[in-house]
Amino acid sequence: PQAGDNIVFRIDNLEEYRFFCRRVARVRMAAARMPAIFGAAEIRPGSGRTATSVIQPPPKRPVVYFRFARHEPLFTDHELDELGVETRLLPLNEGFEHFITSAHEHVVSLGPTATLLFDSLSDLSGHYYSDRMIGNFFQLTCPLILQTGSLAYFTLRRNLHSYHAVAPITATTQIMVDLYQQEDSLFIRPIKTEGRNEEAAFVLFRLDTPERLTPINDSAGIVSVLNEEPWPGLRSASYRMVGVWDRLFQRAENTLEAVNPGTEDLGDQEEQKDQLLRLIIAREGRILELARRYFRMEELIAIWKRMIGTGFIGGKSVGMLLARAILRRSDPRWRTTLEMHDSFYVASDVYYTFLVINDCWWERQRQKDPATYLDGNDRARARILRGRFPDYIVERFADMIDYFGTSPIIVRSSSLLEDNFGNAFAGKYESVFCTMQGNRNARLQEFLQAVRVIYASTISDEALTYRQNRGILDQDEQMALLVQRVSGTPGVPRGSTTGEGGHYRGRWFFPHLAGVSFSYNSYAWHSSIDPAAGLMRLVFGLGTRAVDRADDDYTRVVALNAPERRPEAGLEEVRRHAQRRVDVLDLREGRHRSVYFSDLLQEENAVPLERVATRDRTLARRSGVPERALWILTFDPLLRNTNLVADMREMLETLREAYGTDVDMEFTINLVPDGGYRIALVQCRPLQVQGAHIPAARVPDLRRDEVVIRSTGGVVGHSRVLPVGRILYVRPDQYARLAESDRRALARVIRRVTSVEPVEGALMLIGPGRWGTSTPALGVPVQFTDIGRAAVLCEIDRIHAGLIADMSLGTHFFNEMVERNLLYLAVRVGQEDTILDTEYLEGFPNQLEHYLEASAGDWSKVVTVIHTTDKLVLNADSRNQTAILYKKRVSVDTIDVDGVDYLT
Repeated sequence: PQAGDNIVFRIDNLEEYRFFCRRVARVRMAAARMPAIFGAAEIRPGSGRTATSVIQPPPKRPVVYFRFARHEPLFTDHELDELGVETRLLPLNEGFEHFITSAHEHVVSLGPTATLLFDSLSDLSGHYYSDRMIGNFFQLTCPLILQTGSLAYFTLRRNLHSYHAVAPITATTQIMVDLYQQEDSLFIRPIKTEGRNEEAAFVLFRLDTPERLTPINDSAGIVSVLNEEPWPGLRSASYRMVGVWDRLFQRAENTLEAVNPGTEDLGDQEEQKDQLLRLIIAREGRILELARRYFRMEELIAIWKRMIGTGFIGGKSVGMLLARAILRRSDPRWRTTLEMHDSFYVASDVYYTFLVINDCWWERQRQKDPATYLDGNDRARARILRGRFPDYIVERFADMIDYFGTSPIIVRSSSLLEDNFGNAFAGKYESVFCTMQGNRNARLQEFLQAVRVIYASTISDEALTYRQNRGILDQDEQMALLVQRVSGTPGVPRGSTTGEGGHYRGRWFFPHLAGVSFSYNSYAWHSSIDPAAGLMRLVFGLGTRAVDRADDDYTRVVALNAPERRPEAGLEEVRRHAQRRVDVLDLREGRHRSVYFSDLLQEENAVPLERVATRDRTLARRSGVPERALWILTFDPLLRNTNLVADMREMLETLREAYGTDVDMEFTINLVPDGGYRIALVQCRPLQVQGAHIPAARVPDLRRDEVVIRSTGGVVGHSRVLPVGRILYVRPDQYARLAESDRRALARVIRRVTSVEPVEGALMLIGPGRWGTSTPALGVPVQFTDIGRAAVLCEIDRIHAGLIADMSLGTHFFNEMVERNLLYLAVRVGQEDTILDTEYLEGFPNQLEHYLEASAGDWSKVVTVIHTTDKLVLNADSRNQTAILYKKRVSVDTIDVDGVDYLT
């Protein structure tokens, strides 16, 4: 062997490999003990000196045993001491990424002189049950060993693995050798000898002594050795294509078929079920416990049959399936109320394989370092967006596309950390609609690009910064995908009639309703509203309008214990704050888009107006008003005449009880001709609500000149009292004068301020319009990562008339507010009793230069940073919807509740 070689032995019995490992260790030990050889004394004429030529011993080559498998060790403790073999333990229980990273760190640290002996790679399949991941491990590790110049020995069981393991190992290694044992004789058969003695390839040799090999040329001898074990069949045979992963599920299916239908999981079946859960759902934690309680074996087998690749199906898929299972177990009626889902799952190992074959793995590893996690991201994302997929995966994708036909689908991110306890990742990863129009290849290419876009989003600046801020940058994060048929129907064009067989095809595709609901209502805008009853945000059309910020439009917000109690006061406000635009799929142009509801009515027959809208009688009395303009999307008929509110509340209560915490849920609703509806539950995850039961504190009696801000309504978040240490104030008048490019650049300025370690007291952001809007004309276009350590967001309606708090409820931005325990305030300047003392705020010295230094002067008219030096207190009462920022008279003590300071 040469420096940098990877040598793979294929074996039937571990003893065969153990023999070679011990032999290698003895040879290395003997070389290490070789003394220096001194040459003969040499007399140099005229020098008067005697020189001695010295042949130095070879450099020390440490022998390192990488231990990770469940099989018996390759060396006894005595042999390790005798042969001077060092053991390095590799962890298997913390995920594949941690395992391979640990192995690579050891390889690099040991350097070019080391000889590395690995446990059987086949044992990785016993842990991960994935041949593809064995191949990925070798494809990443072999080049690293070649690069470092060390020497490595591996083994795997012959005839155990599918081509997903064997093919990449054979293609990547320098040397591959088959080992056979017949009675007391050991035989070797080189399969690959890259760049050396290629005539020996596929010749069978008997190992007579460690230094002597005898070729076996007679047919009888060859046949007897090669058939010592039963012939497994040709490698390309269909039954050889089944790997350890599929065999495990097939055994579970056979076990299930052997028991009587309807019996509970018992004995071996329960053990197999737990094994399957750890393979596709989770290895540990609360989600695994819930899955044990609510998933049945047949449901896990059904998931397997809709999986592409091996590995986990990810948090979003698990949440959707688990919520459905919980509801079905709680009450059989949910089987008819819930619309059946039609889903496939692209498992997490496909993501790893994609990174490996497109040479993106090493860039991803650099992103675990907090100092460099954003370096080179653009280059890596570009490589992912151009990436190729293995042929066998593309074939599986094509089969799935054939199944869906020309029905629109959505490809949704479903990472391991996503939608889990503690980390929502709301809106951090992409989801992509595919309209699936055109020929087969066009539909396949549309899907492949959607997968690339989602894979690229795993290394977006926003996603990585979210992970960094939450201390999970180094955790094993794998991206699985949830592929679903979009719930809905194509519209019926006006004037169209159904063709032969009743078939018709409209331009627009959408569900009748969609939305998001919460088991806890963080925005109780009236005293009659019970926060524990939950909240629903409802839209007409696709649910993207409910979860993405649309600051130029509105949605219907429903308190589930008081659905008739609206945040708006009077018909005029209801009309002004009604939904006007609808998200749909345009089947003609093949894209997701927004259209005006009134335009949709003009083109479509299939809108059930009388069930979702209210006719505006005031407008109806005016002449010349088009019929389509008379309808307002209030959803009042649906809420008043059906059990939707009661069903939604029961669903949330059932899920909250099962999860042991509050939850949020995304859904679509399709109305059926009999007056009923079907709810498609598309997502469910734990909702991290902090301080929900903290009572409001009494506000002291204050003079008018002691109040800086007072607002009524628009308080989102639990009640609290905070000492305010810093205020970042964006002046509305100056912001209105900025060009759009400068408004977008303002986000970077704000990030510089909010990222600095906090002084004593909370950081409060005050600005015009929407914080986090995508439209700079409507507010400050920051991303959530720009907000940094802010504790309070205060929005002034100076540039956005009619600002209402519920515009953000249920959006990804709102979910991050809840997750971060931020307080939201809306200040309506023209409202009675509202106070906004801008003169006081602008009277403080501007501390912006402490954060921006040289460039502070350019922004000092727009942004004022105030260090209040413990002078201000914020009291927010979410139940009574009041907030007041006032000047503190005397020192105030604070208490800590759930990690948050509250005044006493």
